[in-house]
Amino acid sequence: MVIPLNIPTREQLTDEELVVFCQANPELRVERDENGQIFIDMSPTHLLTSSNNSELNAEFVIWNRRTKAGKVVDSNGGFFLADRSMRAPDVAWIRLEKWQQLSSAEKKSFPYLAPDFVLELESDTDNLQELKHKMEHWIKNGVRLAWLIAMSEQQTYVYRADHKVMIIPFSEKLTGEDVLVDFEVVLTNILEIE
Repeated sequence: MVIPLNIPTREQLTDEELVVFCQANPELRVERDENGQIFIDMSPTHLLTSSNNSELNAEFVIWNRRTKAGKVVDSNGGFFLADRSMRAPDVAWIRLEKWQQLSSAEKKSFPYLAPDFVLELESDTDNLQELKHKMEHWIKNGVRLAWLIAMSEQQTYVYRADHKVMIIPFSEKLTGEDVLVDFEVVLTNILEIE
């Protein structure tokens, strides 16, 4: 369950304060929207969602080990975006050139960076419309390719930098297009669907 956090003595946390708050509360999944509202996900995901998320991460890690094209980041990695939000997708990928430009300090915090690719996996407690809105914000902030895996509909919403959205059933092949070159997956082959 995701809940908004209200801090009565402050209008908004600075970026630095948000990083300190996240470091002091590593058990919480924290995000901030473009308006400064902080959201906390206090509940762990169900076992099925966690398993599916692990399968998805594995696909990207295996592909990335083969191509050595960048870095895969799991749901614990946050990013400060141009609209002042701080988001943490279920999976992110950063091309190697971008990764190498980050300082050691940036790699140990939340960089001011839009990943090249992000993925959000709908869980039982997620609101699909809110996730769609979140995906649009990723694209507006510079993400080149984004997948919203809608478990409730058994289809993937593919968002691109040109703002066109495609819908791909789980039974059809998803490709990384020109962002994740040579990446392909058929979600019915890796996800457990109930």
